[in-house]
Amino acid sequence: MTSISHCFTTLRQQGQCALIPFITAGDPDMETTAAALQALDANGADIIEVGVPYSDPLADGPVIQAAATRALQKGVQLDQVLAVIQSVRAQVKAPIVLFTYYNPILNRGIDTFVNQATMAGVQGLVVPDLPLEEMDVLLKPATAAGLEVVLLVAPTSSSHRIAAIARQSQGFIYLVSVTGVTGVRSQIQNRVKDLLSEIRHMTQKPIGVGFGISDPEQARQVKQWGADAVIVGSALVKRLATGSPSEGLQSTIDLCRQLKQALINSGEDLP
Repeated sequence: MTSISHCFTTLRQQGQCALIPFITAGDPDMETTAAALQALDANGADIIEVGVPYSDPLADGPVIQAAATRALQKGVQLDQVLAVIQSVRAQVKAPIVLFTYYNPILNRGIDTFVNQATMAGVQGLVVPDLPLEEMDVLLKPATAAGLEVVLLVAPTSSSHRIAAIARQSQGFIYLVSVTGVTGVRSQIQNRVKDLLSEIRHMTQKPIGVGFGISDPEQARQVKQWGADAVIVGSALVKRLATGSPSEGLQSTIDLCRQLKQALINSGEDLP
């Protein structure tokens, strides 16, 4: 399996920007989740982010909250999420990043969780509610197991805090494009361009931009501003849950292809 860091190294050598789609595990069902992981991998995804359904998702907007609620109502738990990842791991080339809140990790026990995630084929973690000051409790065992823990930078983060996050983040730095929760937005804030430049002066680590990116033009714009990766969640989650499972899957594939094509054919620089 290719690590997240190695994936970015390869893409940089090719002059490419990574596409990182996000889906919520178990919505609309686990069979569709398994199919979506393989389909996204085959249609442009460089890294795939899988959300663990959680009852109090502080960073998630209405689309992903609704998807998590539907999955929880069907009884989807962490064990099933890890099992579905493991079931397709051999067929999926893209590194898989698990997006989960800290309570399920703490409830299971950090060492047990890290070992189970690694055995399932997870290669990275995003834990949005674990602050930098308390991150060592997860970073140390995860690093020892070969899991890369990706940290988030908010638009409101100070330069001092951004520098500290950049030093600790593994795999890439996750730049949140908006002040608030995930969700489809009509445009990306110009502040993102300035933040990308600021972070780039602090570190050579890859930077991925997420929260609010929903269409190919926005993806293209963020790439032109200097991002190493574009993360798209709510727009894909919404498509996957619309219509029958097969219709939702095809719609998700279509958007994934469009996003990847926009990143490949990025054209001239945007203002």
